[in-house]
Amino acid sequence: MEFKDILRQQRIAHGLTQQELGNMVGLKKEAIYKYEKGLVVNPKRPLIGKLAKIFGISPSCLLGIEDNESSYSTRIPVLGKVVAGIPIEATEEILGYEDITEHMAKTGEYFALRVNGDSMFPNICDGDTVIVKKQTSVNSGDTAIVLINGNEATCKKIKITDNGITLIGYNLSVYEPRFYSNEEIASLPVSVIGKVVELRRKF
Repeated sequence: MEFKDILRQQRIAHGLTQQELGNMVGLKKEAIYKYEKGLVVNPKRPLIGKLAKIFGISPSCLLGIEDNESSYSTRIPVLGKVVAGIPIEATEEILGYEDITEHMAKTGEYFALRVNGDSMFPNICDGDTVIVKKQTSVNSGDTAIVLINGNEATCKKIKITDNGITLIGYNLSVYEPRFYSNEEIASLPVSVIGKVVELRRKF
């Protein structure tokens, strides 16, 4: 994959708009658009460093350079399904396997989940596979896999406030933002099981 494709894939997987990503690296939305369309090539090293840090990958991986460190040589299972909308039971059935880089594998434990539903459209579509870093907390604005009632998994963008969390889908016609108070988080419970770090889409 080329830089333009990896940039777009990573931005979408992290739940960022072109405007939001531009703000994070000091560029206008139009500049991010041009990079993703391949209208501007050879990004400067400082920009690559900032983007790689935001996405949690190596600069070589972001540029699509395959070497011993960044080659895709670690396999992770695709576990069950995750519904982007009405949560369904999370299963441990292995549907297949995805490869991640050695560099990524060294940074934590990862798994993959298949998305079924349209509430995250157009950023994440029905049938996409998301690569998830296993962790129990995320930052506000991250896209995460959340367990509801202990056994129901859903993929949503997270907004965190002092009073609780809101699960947000991009397709508001399918899924309205759903707020869970701190009391509901404890009683249901509602818990984060991982952060979405990458999107895999097959054409």
